[in-house]
Amino acid sequence: MKSALPSEPGSRLSSCLLTNDRALVSAENQRYWMGARDDRPAGGVDLYIGGVEHAVLHLLYARFWQKVLHDLGHVTASEPFHRLVNQGYIQAAAYTDERGSYVPAKRGRRARRRLLVQGRPVRREYGKMGKSLKNSVTPDEMYARYGADILRLYEMFTGPLEQSRPWETKAVVGVHRLLQRIWRNIVDEQTGAVRVGEEPAGEDIRRLLHWTIAAVTDGMETLRFNTAIARITELNNAITTGWAGSGAVPREIAEPLVLLLAPLAPHLAEELWSRLGHPDSLAWAPYPQADPQVLTAATVEMPVQVNGKVRAVLLLRADVDAGAMEAAARADERITRLLAQGSVRRVITVPGRLVNFVVE
Repeated sequence: MKSALPSEPGSRLSSCLLTNDRALVSAENQRYWMGARDDRPAGGVDLYIGGVEHAVLHLLYARFWQKVLHDLGHVTASEPFHRLVNQGYIQAAAYTDERGSYVPAKRGRRARRRLLVQGRPVRREYGKMGKSLKNSVTPDEMYARYGADILRLYEMFTGPLEQSRPWETKAVVGVHRLLQRIWRNIVDEQTGAVRVGEEPAGEDIRRLLHWTIAAVTDGMETLRFNTAIARITELNNAITTGWAGSGAVPREIAEPLVLLLAPLAPHLAEELWSRLGHPDSLAWAPYPQADPQVLTAATVEMPVQVNGKVRAVLLLRADVDAGAMEAAARADERITRLLAQGSVRRVITVPGRLVNFVVE
């Protein structure tokens, strides 16, 4: 068996693992499969995401075997992964009976201010969703009712990836409405016609677009998907306000919005991209790039302090008010972790300048 996977245009890999009697893996195959490039000649997996329990399970033996193969000279990279992120737990309500044993959460109901399971009183607590606490919630029902895009968007919008957070099925309504509004801004609900025109966009919405592109790109690169979704929501709200029910949304605004949405809700984005007149998948379209000149004029760098020490610097619109400044600061995962270590006694905001949280 010969490999037919190209390592670069015009070339073909040879000496597949199954027929190579000279080496465990050929150097060319290794470069291809491990994604070697000029700045990382040994290649390797860019990102490993797993729960903290993986540190003594999958992560441990993956690193062990990588180092064995490296010491024996079979592979060039000494570490299998270049970046590790531990995601938080999804939590749900769990119930224990009078014996302290967990009972299935789906059977719980409220009666006269008491929680009952099969007619017996129980105590409620929150814990990691799983079999041991008998509080698992399958995504099948949400998928069947709302579709894969809304399920994906809800999971990413629940909070920072590295933090534990509760599962609240009813909260899916928010992201459901977001996708409905995006669809209505581009496609007429009554006729199915595309509500997009070629006229140029105004200066304000163009500045907001480039600020959104920069913020969403940063959110995707730092795995803060919840903040990326929040910025897309702000842009879509501005479109709704500017072209509510009449007029055509400028194409220079509508198309970047669809491309920003694509990694988060790919099915809806592909359908919108097709309706916008593109015969090919949006996977082949270049990702939007923020114009530095527009950003310089429209945004400012805002330091975020905790007890007087700068802990983060955010890029915000120049005209942002104090409430939005505080909200943006609280949404940053670096600040969120610090605020969780105490109680916020006071918040000092200087519009356009800084936010300082006094924590005790």
